[in-house]
Amino acid sequence: MLGWAVTFLVIALIAGVLGFGGIAGTSAGIAQVLFFVFLVLFVISLVRGAVRR
Repeated sequence: MLGWAVTFLVIALIAGVLGFGGIAGTSAGIAQVLFFVFLVLFVISLVRGAVRR
C-alpha cells in the first residue's frame, strides 16, 4: 500500500511540473489518503503483534 502512495505521489509531482493542476491535486489527495490508511494498518498490526506476545 505504501508503494501505491508513492506511485500516486510521483504522478502528482510529474503532473504538477507539466502544468496539470487538477490531476496533480487529485493524485496528491489519493496519495495522502493511502499513506494515512497505511499508517493506521501498520499501527494496528504493531498493537496486535504486541498483544499476542
